[in-house]
Formats: sequence, structure tokens, C-alpha cells
Amino acid sequence: MLPNFNAILTNPYRNNSFFLYLSMRIALIAHDGKKAEMVAFLLGNKQFLQGASLVATGTTGGHIENAGLKVTKMLSGPLGGDAQIAALVATKELDMVIFFRDPLDKHPHEPDVLMLMRLCDVHNIPLATNPATATLLLKGIQ
Repeated sequence: MLPNFNAILTNPYRNNSFFLYLSMRIALIAHDGKKAEMVAFLLGNKQFLQGASLVATGTTGGHIENAGLKVTKMLSGPLGGDAQIAALVATKELDMVIFFRDPLDKHPHEPDVLMLMRLCDVHNIPLATNPATATLLLKGIQ
């Protein structure tokens, strides 16, 4: 199992970027209206993210693959992908979740989304729901 974000912050190798790149496991999720924004964000941070282990919901993962990044794809969010990522959070197999939500649209899998967000809070896993917060999280560990 990979170390969690808190372990990385207290790790004596924190300033060793190579160590951080190899140890981060980041989940990526984007609602349909935010997928292009997610891809743009990832491409803007490609150098940092190439060393991280990326996992994404199915459709988001397809967009990420098309952008040239290596990613492990779960199910599509409405088909259980959000719940699969929530399970990874609960078992502390993720260090960070970047979830570009569309708060202005209705989503049939909203209970799974809320569960994922709650589990991030319960297990102290950093969660970014917009590009500004995601940028701050990445800059904080570089």
C-alpha cells in the first residue's frame, strides 16, 4: 500500500521531488461538463503527474488517455466508478482526489458523489473540486 498524503508531508524525503512523483496515487474524476477542463488542467501539470499513479472513472479516464497520460480506469461514475474510488479512499490507497464537479447540473449518482466526498473527510484525504484548489494541492507537495 502506498503512503497517504499525511505521511508524505512528514516524510524526510519531502523535498526530493523524485520520491514524491513515485509515491503519489491520485484519483481523477470530472463530470461531463468539466472533462475538457480536467484534461487542460492535467496537460498543464503533465510533468508532475507523469510520475504519479493516476486512477480515474471510466469516461474521464478515456479522455485522460486520449491526452497522452497513463491512467488506470475504473467504471464510469454513474455505473459505480465513484463508489470504486470511494473504496480506494476508505482503504487509504489514494493520496489525493481531484474531482471537477459540475454543481449546476443534476447527477443520478449524486449519493455516490456525496459518499466519496464524505469518505475523503473521514479519512483525511485531500479533495480538490475545482482547478484552483487542485493547483494549490499540487504546488503544496512540489
